Amino acid sequence: MFKLRSRAAYYGVLTALALIFSYVETLIPIQFGAPGIKLGLANLVIVIVLYKTDWKEALLLSVVRIVLAGFIFGNLFSIIYSLAGGILSLAVMAFLVRTGRFSVAGVSIAGGVSHNIGQLIVAMVIVETYQVGYYLPVLLISGLLTGAVIGIVAGEVLKRIRSLEFKTTVKEENR
Repeated sequence: MFKLRSRAAYYGVLTALALIFSYVETLIPIQFGAPGIKLGLANLVIVIVLYKTDWKEALLLSVVRIVLAGFIFGNLFSIIYSLAGGILSLAVMAFLVRTGRFSVAGVSIAGGVSHNIGQLIVAMVIVETYQVGYYLPVLLISGLLTGAVIGIVAGEVLKRIRSLEFKTTVKEENR
């Protein structure tokens, strides 16, 4: 039972950390040249969790973080856009991690690009026009750049927390 509690504590801390990163991002006054483009600091936590546990744990953390951040810092539309981007991004990253052929930065870049594609698809559905598709080149470049930054930082963090293990199984928890 102790391990289950410690696991819950890990995920509580990780959720809080992701929310703090989401808040810090709202304080950054820098405009990246186009509306809606952000650095994606909270995705740093998601990438690390994806490497330290598995995709199901990362999905749970990602969805909880998106919904809570949306209610605290955004609105219903920000939640919808973020969920679409976050789920597509996580699916792509989980697949690439599973292949074992990509670096942390490569996985994060693919996640950043696919996050923007997911949001663009939702935008096309919501505004009922493909005209927003002209925004794709800007989103691809921003996803590439922000994904690279987050991936490099995540790679460095993963090197430093190599010994930290919060992946547990049900069998281990029952011991």
